[in-house]
Amino acid sequence: MDNKIKELIRIIDTSNNIVFFGGAGVSTLSGIKDFRGKNGLYKEKSDYSPEYLLSSKYFYENTQLFYEYYKKNMNTLDKKPNIVHTYLTKLEKENKLKAIITQNIDGLHQEAGSKNVLELHGSIKRNYCTKCNKFYSADYVFNGVGIPYCECKGIIKPDVVLYGEALPNAFDEAINYITNADTLIVAGTSLTVEPASSLVRIFSGKNLVIINNDPTAYDNLATLLIHDDLKNVFENLK
Repeated sequence: MDNKIKELIRIIDTSNNIVFFGGAGVSTLSGIKDFRGKNGLYKEKSDYSPEYLLSSKYFYENTQLFYEYYKKNMNTLDKKPNIVHTYLTKLEKENKLKAIITQNIDGLHQEAGSKNVLELHGSIKRNYCTKCNKFYSADYVFNGVGIPYCECKGIIKPDVVLYGEALPNAFDEAINYITNADTLIVAGTSLTVEPASSLVRIFSGKNLVIINNDPTAYDNLATLLIHDDLKNVFENLK
């Protein structure tokens, strides 16, 4: 076993207040397309950027076209939790992992059984009427034709943080958990999306672990740095 994996196991074994901060790399293991990867949305030919097509402005001004793009690219209802999700559920049950902070919107952490999940960018699993605030499931949105409407005739909007919108209260909760953690494990994120990435800078605990295929701008802060595929790492964390 790689020495860095052994060190990660030692850190987890000796920590009692772990926070996990994950990005798109966690979801790609389940077959979900990311934005900036080699097969990501940025690589697809389009007249407009993904940021514009998934922006609040585009939602309200071009709702029909927004939903065409959203349904095509954000529907992950057929995807299942992977080894990272299931391992984190195990850590939470052992009371070592206090919170999962995720930039992903697929809801797979909860599907795997994790309870305390802070979704910085919302979730496709929750959808609300913009008029009366009635809840609608992801199935209703993705399996319907055209713009999803509420029974009150209001337009339904995904509870996803679109570009141009403020982050939810989960961001403040994330700050609190990271501030009190003894170990922060950052995995599957390039740490380029602000303000979420800035959370790494406020960590002052003992162990900052960064696991990512490619280098990040925060690698110099890590006490343990692992440049590897998440599957290779988490397969050794039984």
